[in-house]
Amino acid sequence: MHAVCPFNVKGGLSTIILNKKSKMKSISIKGTKREVVGKKEAKRLRKEALVPGVLYGGEEPIHFYAPEKEFKSLIYTPNVYLVDLDIDGTVYQSIIQDAQFHPVEEQLMHVDFLRTSDDKMVKVEIPVKTEGFAKGIRKGGKLKLNLRTLKVKAMVKHLPDSITINVDDLDLGQSYKVGSLVRENLEFLNAKAVPVVTIMITRAAKAAKAGGKG
Repeated sequence: MHAVCPFNVKGGLSTIILNKKSKMKSISIKGTKREVVGKKEAKRLRKEALVPGVLYGGEEPIHFYAPEKEFKSLIYTPNVYLVDLDIDGTVYQSIIQDAQFHPVEEQLMHVDFLRTSDDKMVKVEIPVKTEGFAKGIRKGGKLKLNLRTLKVKAMVKHLPDSITINVDDLDLGQSYKVGSLVRENLEFLNAKAVPVVTIMITRAAKAAKAGGKG
């Protein structure tokens, strides 16, 4: 189970202060350093269900490989994690930078990681979740999550594992925009005018509103 970071609404819809209640979780991946690199060697590894990868961020890149199954809990999930990358017994704290897949099959072909530390500034995509029962939904509206992730910049030690927005106060046609989101030690990098979550006005809501006026 992952803890969430609910937003509290202050000052109407203009500012949403994020409570700091969670920290990004870590998972472990065990790999082996590659002594030989190149396309031929990478092809051989993939035939054996091994995925070649590179760890950047140190004095020199570290080339390694790991069983494909090691990456399932990291790649095939909407969640985001820090990675304790164990290469021949040395553990490096890292985050995934890129994952390449076969253009036709779903086979994972290559993974890049970036070495981090608690005080290192990084940019990552954090999943967005909602909680609560919006005013507009009670009136027949429909919730629309426009952004499923938000790009943030922060020190590793300040990264949350998710961003949960409480929508209780959202009425018909109202939105929370990126520029409304505020959290200490966290910078949101998406365009400020982009709505993150909106309560759409449905036909049922319009009919209910018209009926109320009558």
